[in-house]
Amino acid sequence: MSELIRKAFVMQLNQGCKAEYQKRHNEIWPELVKELKAHGGHNYSIFFHQATHQLFGYVEIEDEALWQQVAETPACQEWWAFMQDIMATNADNSPQSLELESVFYLA
Repeated sequence: MSELIRKAFVMQLNQGCKAEYQKRHNEIWPELVKELKAHGGHNYSIFFHQATHQLFGYVEIEDEALWQQVAETPACQEWWAFMQDIMATNADNSPQSLELESVFYLA
């Protein structure tokens, strides 16, 4: 495997929904985990910023094109629909997400 691509992004959680967001992720569907891994996702983490209710996501991926294909899977689309009531989403239920630019990395 070549060097993994590091991706970071920010999403917005609705106020008062942290416990529910965490509960749903603690019970993440096995079929979604399978798809994330099958599409090259590794070391996926999401952090919560208390003051702004922002979610900071970090994932390492094998290939950008392969990773983008996960959005087309039924498991991902169903997860988005399941999550849309507690976070800012687009018309297709995908989370509103802003990709962050890497400005420093220490290996």
